Amino acid sequence: MTFSDLGLHPTILANIAKQGYTEPTPIQEQAIPHVLQGRDLLASARTGTGKTAAFSLPMIHAFADQAKKPIKQRPIKGLILTPTRELAQQISDSLSVYGRNIGLWHTVIYGGVSQRPQTDALRRRVDIVVATPGRLLDLIQQGFIRLNEVSMLVLDEADRMLDMGFIHDIHRILDHMPEQRQTLFFSATMPSEIVALANRMLTEPVRVEIAPGPSAAEIIEQRIYHVEKDDKRELLLHLLHNESIDTALVFTKTKFGAEKVAKMISKSGIPADSIHGDKSQAARQAALTGFKKGRTRVLVATDVASRGIDIDSLSHVINFEIPYEAETYIHRIGRTGRAGNSGIAISFCDRDERSALRQINRLVTKPITVVDDHPFAIAAPVAEAKSSGKKPKQGGFKNRFRRKPARSTSKR
Repeated sequence: MTFSDLGLHPTILANIAKQGYTEPTPIQEQAIPHVLQGRDLLASARTGTGKTAAFSLPMIHAFADQAKKPIKQRPIKGLILTPTRELAQQISDSLSVYGRNIGLWHTVIYGGVSQRPQTDALRRRVDIVVATPGRLLDLIQQGFIRLNEVSMLVLDEADRMLDMGFIHDIHRILDHMPEQRQTLFFSATMPSEIVALANRMLTEPVRVEIAPGPSAAEIIEQRIYHVEKDDKRELLLHLLHNESIDTALVFTKTKFGAEKVAKMISKSGIPADSIHGDKSQAARQAALTGFKKGRTRVLVATDVASRGIDIDSLSHVINFEIPYEAETYIHRIGRTGRAGNSGIAISFCDRDERSALRQINRLVTKPITVVDDHPFAIAAPVAEAKSSGKKPKQGGFKNRFRRKPARSTSKR
């Protein structure tokens, strides 16, 4: 099947072709026809499978005729809710690309920045709003936005919104929307809480579940380096200077740690930046843009800030600190090995992190390779070394040796 077979607007098809896409992904192929028919949808597919296009393409198609009316006569018709600022901006960028020359307007709304540019955009009128729940609810309560004519609602990363505690905000937002609307749920996982929420919000939904296929943990080459906590920074610099690492996304547990590690890497002569919650949205977007464009070789991030980082050519993910939850590990390493490319995930494990590593080993089906031929190696636990097919090393020696303005209302 090609995109042409889906019956999308000719201008949308031209925009897709310019991006080099000819065939829809499984989630797009199965979801788009139902959305075009006006059906409610409950869709589940892994991150990186093309869910954004699966809802944005039919939304642009559905509202293309509205673009013929004067902008002052056009109410907000589409609302896309997403958990983080980075995801909101990513979706906004996709709408701009897919909807070019259609004539629709959209804007992105989230907290952490001044609301003035966002309210100015709303006054000028938009057809589609991409928003995080908290800021959207603030603007509703201030009277800047009306959702009484929204005909299509999308909840993206529904499972993540549930995890982040947005469920009450979502229900309050729904009180401002018409009951007669098309609602689409997109989620990487489908826990019972999401199904229960969908049953309350959706009307006779079509359920689309894309077979998981190989998970990130199965297709990505995974390596573990056992190291003392105080030697992690030296090990990181050693790898960055001596290994063929084109680009690396480095994860830390804390915002302070992300900033400290990024500065250390920069001082060593390697272009690096950080992305975390204490940075302004403009600074976060500038760091992400620099990384995507290759001006920065290493980006250091916290888990929440990493949502929305979608880079096809990312060669390495490095867990400077192992996450507390095994599921977070899967999300982290899934940032690499995307779009058919290979990827390598490296994790540093100190003695205090071994219990967390055991949880990860129980979750993943593919043994994680223990690397002990590095200057800072310490002995791996015997059971782990056996599972990886490697003999544990005894001891070891040491050798120190511009995001666009947040206001942006995009014309298409």
